[in-house]
Amino acid sequence: MRTRSAAPSTKPEPEEPSNATTPSSNTLKPAERPSKTFILPSYASDDARFVTLPNPRTGELSRYFFCPKLGVYEFTVVAAAPQAPRSILVTSKTDITTDSKGDHVPTKGAISKTAELLIATPIDIIFFVIPLLSPSPSNQSKGLFQPLDDIIDSHDEIPKHLRYVLYNETFRDSLNARVEAICDTVEAGDEKMFRLSETKLLKELIAKAERMVAQGLPVSLEERFVRQALVTPLMAVKREDASTNGATSNGDKADGESPEKQETQSGTSSDTTPANETSENMTPATEPPSEEVPSTDNVTHLLRISTALSFVKESYLSRPICTKFDEMLAAPESPLDFKPLQDRLKEIAGLRAQALASRTLSDFSRKRGPDDDEGAESRAEKKRRMEEEEKKKKANESRGVKDLKKVNTTGMKKMSDFFAKSAPKKKS
Repeated sequence: MRTRSAAPSTKPEPEEPSNATTPSSNTLKPAERPSKTFILPSYASDDARFVTLPNPRTGELSRYFFCPKLGVYEFTVVAAAPQAPRSILVTSKTDITTDSKGDHVPTKGAISKTAELLIATPIDIIFFVIPLLSPSPSNQSKGLFQPLDDIIDSHDEIPKHLRYVLYNETFRDSLNARVEAICDTVEAGDEKMFRLSETKLLKELIAKAERMVAQGLPVSLEERFVRQALVTPLMAVKREDASTNGATSNGDKADGESPEKQETQSGTSSDTTPANETSENMTPATEPPSEEVPSTDNVTHLLRISTALSFVKESYLSRPICTKFDEMLAAPESPLDFKPLQDRLKEIAGLRAQALASRTLSDFSRKRGPDDDEGAESRAEKKRRMEEEEKKKKANESRGVKDLKKVNTTGMKKMSDFFAKSAPKKKS
């Protein structure tokens, strides 16, 4: 990877040309101080550009990086924690230069107050093409087969940077290959015609989700949406039931024993019964962990794919398309059967409701319900922020204020007492 600042750039922006396919001869003036630090692909060609494209999810214009050979890249922001501010020093050279006399010459540099790295990560071009291929809201019927150029030209409101990307000759073969992966195609002479296929698009999204799962989900997603979702709750078992089961098993074992031995055992059990009655009425017993549930591997795999699909849909697809795909996944002819996952989640939800209902007022071992565990982290984070703010306030206090706080004010009136309104006089 190579780093690049937003300032030094002598390449023309794609919005300058009158024709979208021809670059302009105008150059940009470099900024005196870099405001942002970008990490770009090291194999990007000289024709790579920063472009402003509509966000596939919201349609708002955002900054992307486009290379005709590598494709489109979005920027992922990596920043320092708010409680540990950092800065970035940007210099033109890393080595120390010397003049003719051998003295060290300081290099020119700049400091970025915000330590943010905008890392270029690849994004599939199909997410930008799906809104163009989808039928218009006024016409929800299935569209006709059309050449890709006609589909693009039928949308007059396409931003010029997106048009520049779609009509780039070097990138055109990659674009056609990705469009063909989500469309039905027919040959009309020497020209290929396309029509969006929702089934192919759904299979393509599932394939992306499976690749994400194969590479491993991030720790935060795995912990919150997979592990916690499959954790079974603690259940409560009455000691009366436990003692009844124990008595039944003892009775079964005593069938072949002598009556005298049975009387001795019954006497012993009757002696120990009051001690059990004085103890707590409930004893906790854990359900088998999720790893011991039959076919857990399949359920966990399905949940990981569902999590990855949800991430892709909520990041790159509009809400109407997400709703349509949710209906297709719930249909019997879905490419992936999520019924075992839904049944398992419903079973866990029932166990959690049963565990919550079985709690009594005498059980003070847990004051909060299972659903409150999710807010424990947020409460701890809020408490930590308040402590940090309190420390900052104390650090900014002057010595005189600190000394005044140590003064013993017992028996003294408050300053507000001297400015209080006097009590009304009673009329004689």
